[in-house]
Amino acid sequence: MELNILALCYLLGSISFISGLKMLSNPATARKGNLLAAVGMGIAIFGTIFLYEENGAKLGNYAWIFGGLLIGTVVGFLMAKKVKMTAMPEMVSLFNGMGGACAALISIIEFRHLVHVDPVEYASGGYQFYSSLDGTKLLIILLGLIIGAVSFSGSMIAWGKLNGKIKDFSFKGQHIANLVIFGLNVLLAAFIIVARPEETPLFFYVIIFLSILYGVFFVLPIGGADMPVVISLLNSFTGVAAACGGFLYDNKVMLTGGILVGAAGTLLTVLMCKAMNRSLKNVLIGSFGGGNTSGQPGVAMTGAYKEISLSDAAVVMGYANKVMIVPGYGLAVAQAQHVCHELEKTLESRGVEVKYAIHPVAGRMPGHMNVLLAEADVSYEKLLEMELANEEFKSADVVLILGANDVVNPAAKTDPASPIYGMPILEVEDAKHVIVNKRSMKPGYAGIENQLFFQPKTSMLFGDAKKALQDLLAEIRNI
Repeated sequence: MELNILALCYLLGSISFISGLKMLSNPATARKGNLLAAVGMGIAIFGTIFLYEENGAKLGNYAWIFGGLLIGTVVGFLMAKKVKMTAMPEMVSLFNGMGGACAALISIIEFRHLVHVDPVEYASGGYQFYSSLDGTKLLIILLGLIIGAVSFSGSMIAWGKLNGKIKDFSFKGQHIANLVIFGLNVLLAAFIIVARPEETPLFFYVIIFLSILYGVFFVLPIGGADMPVVISLLNSFTGVAAACGGFLYDNKVMLTGGILVGAAGTLLTVLMCKAMNRSLKNVLIGSFGGGNTSGQPGVAMTGAYKEISLSDAAVVMGYANKVMIVPGYGLAVAQAQHVCHELEKTLESRGVEVKYAIHPVAGRMPGHMNVLLAEADVSYEKLLEMELANEEFKSADVVLILGANDVVNPAAKTDPASPIYGMPILEVEDAKHVIVNKRSMKPGYAGIENQLFFQPKTSMLFGDAKKALQDLLAEIRNI
């Protein structure tokens, strides 16, 4: 009877994961979907703690289990409450890395159950091992270990790069070194499966080291503009590693959750690569955005840009028929989403049509701008994806760019020497007038100059996005 109840708990958990993920596709239901999935996870966890039994024995060590749950809950709650929207991408990377580490630890623990090795006993030749070995189980253990360890170390490097503590780094022949490490890992794993693992136990720990090293070298050279893709890919790795744990324990809810995360992360990675008009291979080995400059430096270095005053910007926007707002990382840094929403409402009260243009890779993680604007209660219907936004620009009187840079750079269409050449962009230059809010003329996260800033129809409005929007809002209200 208890087994049936546990199976029901797992079924409810799986259904909640699927339903919650579906609800996450719409900002109006996303919060409820997240809570629903969390409730399902809680049911699965507590069902396992109190109902699972093996060979007639239930789980023990309740003090350790609930101690870990309590510490994790408190730490996670406090981090989530304190995190700023600008720091959300690195928090996602950090939490994702912890998931990969958990999956790798599961593989390590289960391998030690399968092949018990004591360093002293091993040195003396008296180590213990089980005589009955399951090749399929060993394969799952190794897959979970390699994928989980790569996800952990790669996510930690991504976390460091996003918060500015780790810089892009590459060396000559790094891609070859990565392939050698990866190939050696695969060969060692195959050798352990084919040979008796109790005869090659140290190779397992070599695989751990090589997997962590590969994750570090895998992410280090990848430049700024590709970080959203990398985060999404690492997320899918963690899901696959968790699914391996589900296979290992024949745990349906763990398997379902892992498959959902892995599939969602993979699909999102593919869609983002498609939006950038680049292959995943090009993203991973191209070191895109690693400090390159435009192939036409003369345009950026010698061209003239013009500034616009707050009063002139207020007049241009206040008497426009249609205004398009392009949010970027600068908006998130300034925490200006609420002021932006106030500007939107003020313009609409004057009869101005206002819409937002969202590029798939704007910000530092997938959906960064959508989450940012949803926090300010901006209507989801006003958020236009790139294809629709590019059609709307043609009829827009004014485009207001708030901290976005690389996703509006015309070099992607006109400069074959540019590292972003071929990437679809928001074609803001089709509007009658473009106002760009930036702190300075420094290049964006991809490290390349933006030709848009020097076009005749473009005007620069320098300053912190929140302060600039507050002043602009006051000027519009005084018109």
